[in-house]
Amino acid sequence: MKAAVARPSGVTIFQTTAVFSMLFALIGFSYNVWRMEVTETNATLREASFEMLLQLSELELNVYAAYYDQDAIEGNPRRGWVKVGLIEDLSMIMPAEIRVAAKELKRSWSEHWPRLPTEETSAISVVTAIDATRAQVRQALAALD
Repeated sequence: MKAAVARPSGVTIFQTTAVFSMLFALIGFSYNVWRMEVTETNATLREASFEMLLQLSELELNVYAAYYDQDAIEGNPRRGWVKVGLIEDLSMIMPAEIRVAAKELKRSWSEHWPRLPTEETSAISVVTAIDATRAQVRQALAALD
């Protein structure tokens, strides 16, 4: 007498294939959504970083114009305040280290801007804060995927 071996029917194979297909589709879709989210976050941080670097450079030009060139137009403190405010606003979506550096830049600017045209130490203090913020932004850019 032969032992009866149960063979899977066509319906069972179809059901197993359907379950695995759905599982793979769900995993693939989940990964795709996650990857798109990471990509969008990186793009946003990258764009904000480049804008911050641009604003930091313009603020540095403002400081140099105020002290070294004694140019009241290019070294206008109102332009500096606008730049500092924009840098602080952009830092809101950046990592915590950049937010701290932007707050320190604002503190340094608010303390030293009245003496920028006359005191080199004020210019150096603000430029040092600009450089510290710039270094944090570069570090954040390097850390992106």
